[in-house]
Formats: sequence, C-alpha cells, structure tokens
Amino acid sequence: MKTVTIGEFKANFSSFAEKIQKGEEFIVTRGQKRKKIFRVVPFRDLKPKKRKLGILNGKVKVKFAKDFKISTDEFLGL
Repeated sequence: MKTVTIGEFKANFSSFAEKIQKGEEFIVTRGQKRKKIFRVVPFRDLKPKKRKLGILNGKVKVKFAKDFKISTDEFLGL
C-alpha cells in the first residue's frame, strides 16, 4: 500500500482514481510528520461490518436471512 501526501493526492486525483479502480490502495498523509488521515480503497473491496449486540456481545449469535431487509432505525426501535 503506497503512502502519498494530501497535496499530491489533490494534484493528481484523476490518476489516483484510475489506479484505485485497478485495485490499488493508498494512505493519504498530511503535515511535516506525515500524519495518516485516511485510506483509499476500491469500493468493491469493502465488506459489511458485523453489528455488535451490546451487553449480549459474545453471549448470543444472530443470523439474518440474505433477503431480510430492515433499516437500522427499525432494528433499534427508533
């Protein structure tokens, strides 16, 4: 994974976008200390995170059918 400065990323955004589409990943930094501020990955590589069940975490397992559809607000009863 390559590291680039935010200035370099801004100046060459189009070329970075093409590389990202081909599967490359980048960490973008800023400042003299090159503090890492974000990572750019291709969209297809994102995987959904598992929901934590709060106080029940580790005590129960919940599986949802693939065709199950509910919003987060509905799930939490908001």
